[in-house]
Amino acid sequence: MKLSFATVALASIFLASCSPKEHAVMPAPAAMTTEAMGRYCGMNVMEHDGPKGQVIMQQTEEVIWFSSARDTVAFTMLPEEPRDIAAIYVSDMSKAPSWEKPGAENWVDARKAHYVIESSRVGGMGAAEAVPFSLEQDASAFASKNGGRVVGFKDIPENYILGSQGQPSDEGQPAEPHGAGGHHHG
Repeated sequence: MKLSFATVALASIFLASCSPKEHAVMPAPAAMTTEAMGRYCGMNVMEHDGPKGQVIMQQTEEVIWFSSARDTVAFTMLPEEPRDIAAIYVSDMSKAPSWEKPGAENWVDARKAHYVIESSRVGGMGAAEAVPFSLEQDASAFASKNGGRVVGFKDIPENYILGSQGQPSDEGQPAEPHGAGGHHHG
């Protein structure tokens, strides 16, 4: 009996090691430094208030920085951007010291975060923001205080992200319902 259990256990380990690349461990997030420049604004990411983001590419493990969580989400939606993404991280506002200083090392997997959209808070470049939290109760508390609603990554409306609030490809997109922002790139 023990031999067959050991055989099954070894077979399971062998099969697990042959799993597809999608099940590989995600690369860890990078710490934000003064070297981090925003993909769309070309400015130092640390100079902006509010949540930030980073995308790590599969082949090169290059870290692409964003001045806002919203720009990070936009990167995943824009057809002209690369698709070989290994990981997407956004500032974990559940652990952020403040809105002005969201933290250099407190990241959450963007696909697992809870986002507050349509709130009164604006991101680093003065545009509407998708504010990410690791804890749903923190997102709900933020929405109670600042307005907006809590949604998951896949439920963030594309027109909220790519609308006329200053995303890289905002030509011909519908206007945002809140009108806060203008044409800023970040």
